[in-house]
Amino acid sequence: MFAHSVGATRYVFSDLKEVLAKASPQRSGDELAGVAATSAAERVAARHVLADLPLRTIAAESVVPHEEDEVTRLIATQHDEDAFAPLASQTVGELREYLLAASSAELERLAYALTPEIVAAVSKIMRNQDLVAVAAMRRVETSFRNRLGGEKVLAVRLQPNHPTDDPKGVAASVLDGLCMGCGDAVIGINPVSDDVGSTCSLLYMLDEVHTRLELPTQSCVLAHITTTMAAIERGAPVDLAFQSIGGTEAVNRSFGIDLALLKEAHEATSALKRGTVGDNVMYFETGQGSALSADAHHGVDQQTIEARAYAVARAFRPLLVNSVVGFIGPEYLYDGKQIARAALEDHFCGKILGLPMGMDICYTNHAEADQDDMDAILMMLGLAGVNFIMGVPGSDDVMLNYQSTSFHDALFVRRQLGLSAAPEFQDWLEGSGLRDLGGLPKLERVGMLEHQLGDIAS
Repeated sequence: MFAHSVGATRYVFSDLKEVLAKASPQRSGDELAGVAATSAAERVAARHVLADLPLRTIAAESVVPHEEDEVTRLIATQHDEDAFAPLASQTVGELREYLLAASSAELERLAYALTPEIVAAVSKIMRNQDLVAVAAMRRVETSFRNRLGGEKVLAVRLQPNHPTDDPKGVAASVLDGLCMGCGDAVIGINPVSDDVGSTCSLLYMLDEVHTRLELPTQSCVLAHITTTMAAIERGAPVDLAFQSIGGTEAVNRSFGIDLALLKEAHEATSALKRGTVGDNVMYFETGQGSALSADAHHGVDQQTIEARAYAVARAFRPLLVNSVVGFIGPEYLYDGKQIARAALEDHFCGKILGLPMGMDICYTNHAEADQDDMDAILMMLGLAGVNFIMGVPGSDDVMLNYQSTSFHDALFVRRQLGLSAAPEFQDWLEGSGLRDLGGLPKLERVGMLEHQLGDIAS
């Protein structure tokens, strides 16, 4: 039991799980779950308690029971107790001070010294600028056909979704994205159908784009991981295996997966050896609220559950991980302010835990948010060193029906912050003659590229 007084009122918290939940910044998902602080004063009291907690107290208490949850057991096996020992007597508040002064090398050494719950805890007492400053110091590099995550590199997933998976519609979006310098993170399609045959058709098309254009990037069809494994069995050209994941065994079960299945998919995809400069073959997406929506949260606040999902991701050495931060809807993140805070938390927690963290900076049309909110989040994450963002034609995904960031947004933030594409992809952009010295598309080269992509789509 923990307690702290604010003015004349004494607030009592029964366990670590309650302290973590009530210390969280206000968000609609925790209110929906009935775990949020009932007032600003109670939130302040919980943060005082949390700031004074020794890290060893958090490491010793499981917010989801060990015997019920394979993610909890995974977190226990990942924890490097020798690396943790020098920090164990520190409080959460002292850890915040340490992180703000730490070098990149020091942050890298913390990846397995800290548990997801500890990282979630410290994020709850940090300001937005703290989350930006610390994450900016932590670079996480991965590679497949190009190298991602390096200094001054901001990659973009080219997301050419189409409401009928029409190859010509997909090709048009790919052309648009390439002209704006997008696609170095991955050319990744969310398919309308999870049918194996349709998935294979899209995979063959994307592979021909890569081959014909000599494009140094990777492709992915974001079908369920069992569909991707079936495509591998049929001999389809799979670069990356994709899956949505969560921070409890129960939420992963709701996605139709477990750790054993992810391991099998990782091994099958790795065996294809399609990478040219690296062998990171997994792509994971996460998002605050997924556990609550599946009634799989065990009474834990959504941000702590989200941080636990990163333990699952890092077990399989992914090329890409991103939080689809505002996708689930206002029931979980009500407005632009809540979405912004969640984006910074997720990016910070993922980076500290050693993940190549990207972000789908997005919102649904019934949320209290707009594109100005996304602009602000984009700039903050650019300053924080986010590994990659989404590139969607006109910011409007016509298949998934939500708003994200556009190819133009990616071009803007790269220019404003002096960032570039992955080095191999940047070399391709410059060598292809696709863009002029000002970075704008050259019409004659665009016409040639349009012809090539149209040929492939046919």
